[in-house]
Amino acid sequence: MKRYLFPAVLGAVGCAILISLGMWQLQRMAWKEDMLAQIRARIEAPAVPLPERIDPGMKYMPVTVSGTTTGDEIDVLSGSKEQGGGYQVVSRFLTDDGRAILLDRGFIPQQARHMDRGPVRLKVRGNLHWPEERSGSTPAPNLDENIWFARDVPAMAKALDTEPILVVASVVEGDAQGVEPIPVAIEGIPNNHLSYALQWFMIAVAWAGMTLGLIWRIRQRKY
Repeated sequence: MKRYLFPAVLGAVGCAILISLGMWQLQRMAWKEDMLAQIRARIEAPAVPLPERIDPGMKYMPVTVSGTTTGDEIDVLSGSKEQGGGYQVVSRFLTDDGRAILLDRGFIPQQARHMDRGPVRLKVRGNLHWPEERSGSTPAPNLDENIWFARDVPAMAKALDTEPILVVASVVEGDAQGVEPIPVAIEGIPNNHLSYALQWFMIAVAWAGMTLGLIWRIRQRKY
């Protein structure tokens, strides 16, 4: 029995750790689903006029703004399932009360990038947003071509001389100039905890199988 003790203990402890990791991922999944439900409720809440004071804690708040684009914009490399590669148009927007903010007007296909989008008056319903799209591997913006590879609110605000406020349009009244709004949605927020949990459980099953195999080999050597 002493020969079986070490592999049995090792197998039991390993399985316990792996199963606990799987259970932890299930708990994380429940937490993430609750968080996503809260974000969805916040996104879909009644819109209010753009507050005078804005802070990142207001992320996803629905707002309405009226004003005029200036013709200055940033083209952020993007893509659409329906139209393929293209760009998200982030425009400098002057509100009726004189504020300069960033307005993510939505998507254009590649061939529409160089079309004229001069100043236009718009009334917009959208959501305040501070996307976290940059990573260590994100290239720096190509300022010569005005192509950006991620939405970076502070950097875009500096480039377009606006407040560091981004409104992502969901409904636009006025001449959209061929730009299709891409509303803020929870679909872009990853929730992979179920797949992670299944991976840990499968590893636990494999660990148990290897433990049983080792015990069987030890028993075979006995005879």
